[in-house]
Amino acid sequence: MSDTHFRTCTLCEAMCGIKIETEGDKVVSIKGDDQDSFSKGYICPKAIALQDLQQDPDRLRHPVRRTASGWEKMSWDAAYDEVARRLNRISDQHGSKALGVYLGNPNVHNHGNILFSLPLLRALKTRKRFSATSLDQLPHMLANLKMFGHQALFPVPDIDRTDLFICIGGNPAASNGSLMTAPGMPHRLKAILAKGGRVVTIDPRSTETSSLASEHVFIKPGTDVLFLLAMLNVIFAENLVNTGHLEKHIEDLDLLKLACHSYAPEIVEGPTGVHASTIRTLAREFATTPEAVLYSRLGTSVQAYGALCTWLVYCLNIVTGHFDRRGGMMFTLPAVDMVSFGALAGQSGHFDKYQSVVRQLPEFGGELPSSTMAEEITEAGDKRIRAMVMIAGNPVLSSPNGQQLDKALANLDFMVSIDMYVTETSRHADIILPPTGPLERSHIDVIFPMLAVRNITKYAGPVFKPADGSQHDWEIFLNLARRLESRDLISSIAAKARFEFMHKLTPDGMVDLFLQLGPYGRLPPGSKLWGKTAGKLISILGKRTPLRKLLEIGPLLRAGQNAEKNLSLSRLRNEPHGLDLGPLRPCLPERLYTKGKKIRLAPRLYLQDLPRVAELIKSYEAQAGKKLDNGFLLIGRRHVRSNNSWMHNSFRLVKGKNRCTVMIHPEDAARLGVEDGQNVTVTSAVGRVEIPAEVTEGIMPGVVSIPHGWGHARPGISQQTAQAHAGVSVNDLTDEMQVDPLCGTAVLNAVPVTLTPVQKRRVRAA
Repeated sequence: MSDTHFRTCTLCEAMCGIKIETEGDKVVSIKGDDQDSFSKGYICPKAIALQDLQQDPDRLRHPVRRTASGWEKMSWDAAYDEVARRLNRISDQHGSKALGVYLGNPNVHNHGNILFSLPLLRALKTRKRFSATSLDQLPHMLANLKMFGHQALFPVPDIDRTDLFICIGGNPAASNGSLMTAPGMPHRLKAILAKGGRVVTIDPRSTETSSLASEHVFIKPGTDVLFLLAMLNVIFAENLVNTGHLEKHIEDLDLLKLACHSYAPEIVEGPTGVHASTIRTLAREFATTPEAVLYSRLGTSVQAYGALCTWLVYCLNIVTGHFDRRGGMMFTLPAVDMVSFGALAGQSGHFDKYQSVVRQLPEFGGELPSSTMAEEITEAGDKRIRAMVMIAGNPVLSSPNGQQLDKALANLDFMVSIDMYVTETSRHADIILPPTGPLERSHIDVIFPMLAVRNITKYAGPVFKPADGSQHDWEIFLNLARRLESRDLISSIAAKARFEFMHKLTPDGMVDLFLQLGPYGRLPPGSKLWGKTAGKLISILGKRTPLRKLLEIGPLLRAGQNAEKNLSLSRLRNEPHGLDLGPLRPCLPERLYTKGKKIRLAPRLYLQDLPRVAELIKSYEAQAGKKLDNGFLLIGRRHVRSNNSWMHNSFRLVKGKNRCTVMIHPEDAARLGVEDGQNVTVTSAVGRVEIPAEVTEGIMPGVVSIPHGWGHARPGISQQTAQAHAGVSVNDLTDEMQVDPLCGTAVLNAVPVTLTPVQKRRVRAA
């Protein structure tokens, strides 16, 4: 007899509702949930991989220790004790600076990890923290912090109500958003066109999104900053500025005007490859369309000018009246309001409080750029990292110059990985602690509703009961934290008390507090009960806050209060398809966390970085006409069947045509004598790979593209399907020394490479 379960897919940020049919301990089918309040039945091909993940024979089900003869099973208590003993010994001998932590992308798909990793991070007491942030969205978070006062206050395109959607450096039809959580993105784009609107893509590659667009504009990789400055230049020069209802809540408009003064479209036409008339037309159309939005993503983020690009995109939306307004960029008001309560707990974010040891690159939010990880292990002298804690991450494939990091990890004194697999990274661990799978734990998204194009929330219990002796991620964190903090009798008593309190609370219990205190919760903002309960929650997050300050967010939360919502976890348990809490609403200036509740249009760190942009134009002028015959700029790409390296052990997602290819334009292929499907060697400053060519007119001449997340041919991993479809790692070509100097984001796009054909072997006749 089969059972039916309604869940949210956790394999990307789209939050698609799914209907899972099970028989006993097996998944029978996974389909879209037609009644889901957000996705309305849409799912992409990735969702079915949850079945493979649950039943994967390659998954680790118990702790293991690496030995000379292979991986050896351990008990949980023995594993916890050994990890804590070895980490504490290294910390005692060399200081907490000798410990490092890396948090990978899957952490944001697990509310237990988001809410309960803090005790472990505190117990480690190290500043040597790294994550996928500096390989992805750091420029967005920096702009959030500097312009709006909170690193997690993301503006989101109100795409369902816009008439003009301009997308630069993004491919939402493949990602279903990306910092814009929007399941069924192809349908949403088609809906814009169906009502007479326009979709314009600006990208070096013709993507899945551009195939649905009204217009596609090719742009040379790494020059987006010039294009954006030119758009601003037109808007100021032609008096198209319109700040609307935000006029009294912005500052430094004159400084922004001065910043773009020298970048007329005719100046940037050569370097960008975009005709001046195209830039002028787009700028005018954007400024004069009442409901329009400009969206940017990975292509503009992970490049040498990523921080400037993101800042300029925000500015363009603001000065044209497309901010905090229907159809433009808007802020969410999520049921679990991590932004407001994080601010009260003193966690709005910070930047450049300290720097990395070797290159002096700035921290952001307590994390160092991941590009520095290898050198902080091998080159930082007596301040080097000697032990690493890897939490749900595979930076050997996801961070630049993975070959170098691979070698560095092999030289650590100790490493522990919290991971379900032996991956390219966890193969270096001394101990691996495998958590339960996504269908074996409850689920509620606490991050992606902050990025969603509607205010929504949904909870689901586990589909399967965890196997006896298994542990959730959050239980692993608490057990390690307790042992790390138990140095003597007094600290042991305190650590035990914290452990028992948090273990009893559980992530679900903390979520319930957030829901009841939030903008749709059952506790009235401003009441004594609300203040008392909020105080307890804030103290858990790490800061005691006076009641007076707690009540400061009352007006904002009250604005979202709706008597019909009355949210709590028990209410959500009875809503298997989730709740739609309404469209995005204007919420400024109340939602701002800056001094004086003003948007800072021209933070000084951006203005001080602009001289570097002038050098970009000079570099173009100096190199004009000197193009190497086999010289290219490398960009990444994403496919709807793939997210990161953890997608490739599902045979359903890797079957069919090989997707790990290097795209090259027919003109370039003809010049080099490369045929479609022929292997070519791609070489950069740090490495080389051999990969099949895919000849296509869907990419600019002079540009090549390789997808990220592949490269499973390294020895010692235990993922049979991934190994059978190994591909190559694009991050064996990216250079860890190349970062955006403003914020430290890795440069993963516009990487200079050369390409040469691999000569076909000739078979001699007998």
